[in-house]
Amino acid sequence: MGRQPFGLASPAAWLREAGADVTCVDLTREKLTDERIELAEVVAFFLPMHTATRLAVPVVQRVRLTNPGARLIAYGLYAPLNESLLREHGIDDVLGGEFEQALVEAAFRPATAANRSQPAPLPRLEFRVPLRDGLPPLSRYATLQIAGERRTVGYTEASRGCKHRCRHCPIVPVYDGRFRVIQANVVIADVRAQVAAGARHITFGDPDFFNGIGHAERIVRTFAEEFRNVTYDVTIKVEHLLKHADMLPLLVSTGCAFVTTAVESVDDDVLAKLEKGHTCADFERAVTLCRNAGVALAPTFVPFTPWTTGPRYLDLLHTIDRLALVEHVAPIQLAIRLLIPQGSRMLELEDVRAVTGRFDPRSLTYPWVHCEPAVDALQSDLTQLIGVKISLSRSELFGKVWDLAHARANAIAQRTAPPLVARSTIPYLNEPWYC
Repeated sequence: MGRQPFGLASPAAWLREAGADVTCVDLTREKLTDERIELAEVVAFFLPMHTATRLAVPVVQRVRLTNPGARLIAYGLYAPLNESLLREHGIDDVLGGEFEQALVEAAFRPATAANRSQPAPLPRLEFRVPLRDGLPPLSRYATLQIAGERRTVGYTEASRGCKHRCRHCPIVPVYDGRFRVIQANVVIADVRAQVAAGARHITFGDPDFFNGIGHAERIVRTFAEEFRNVTYDVTIKVEHLLKHADMLPLLVSTGCAFVTTAVESVDDDVLAKLEKGHTCADFERAVTLCRNAGVALAPTFVPFTPWTTGPRYLDLLHTIDRLALVEHVAPIQLAIRLLIPQGSRMLELEDVRAVTGRFDPRSLTYPWVHCEPAVDALQSDLTQLIGVKISLSRSELFGKVWDLAHARANAIAQRTAPPLVARSTIPYLNEPWYC
């Protein structure tokens, strides 16, 4: 996600407290040397997302070959989803959500002890303040562009898991509709340490910041009192933006620069299959509410699913254009293809199973092929276009996506006149996240 990882810093604090000599290596920013591998008695791999897990597999193999006596642990959302594959590559212990205490126990278990998986009940932890002194400086991570200036970004979490069970979400197989809060004093202490290290903006990485609305309110009010010149961003479901619309002015007054919301689709049939809990009309209401409150909205999408058609894709582009959201949407969001990992609830649907192949251990997904080859070809070409034209502005790149999609559909490509909005007025991170 382009941020200094809470998922390394938090367990590092627990392990240090338990007496371990801890070394953190963020492989998105630094190399793992053979010397570090050889010195380790335990190596734990944080697997929070799909891409991270794919990239970790060859590293796991390398560590096992370099230090065959080390105990290897995998933890994070994607660890239990890929347990059998990870064990084939030498992982001893597999831990999912709320992993800190279990990680300490696994790290200090005798080498001869039996391998383990985390038990099903999710514990309620008393968190420690994350230990970040062994990680690369914040200056090496994502930055925020806001009001003509660039701000160093920190990252923390106020909660984990989610109350909801959106069918495509990788959180669901692990948390299954549950969420856990991180104590407010720990959250604020973590922010304080990052502000002291140079952060002027904080990303709250909660899957949904409004899952616990009282907890969220306490966090932002305390944040604003102590960090008066620091901004933040959060992720909130469309239905929660509507349900808690009265909280939007509080977000603005406490320094919220923008809100990410997982819209996924503007087709109500697709939204129902994904069990997102909102409709396209709800999304449009949320856009209006946020705009009226002065909250910048950053929608994310999964535009390519087994139900995507050429006209439906054009409808997505027209909706973004009509709602004046072109500059709000990271271009990669226009090309994302539905991932179906191990444990996905997508496989509950017969029409998904009909286009899905066997699990592929290389991609860590169930590959699927659209019944219309032209749709898959469009997605592939858009990915190539967006990946090559990275120097273009969002508006320019949207225009190229618009022209390509309309040309493939033999449709007229007339657009709404773009609003005269300077890009600098809409805050954005230079590493927009996606799985």
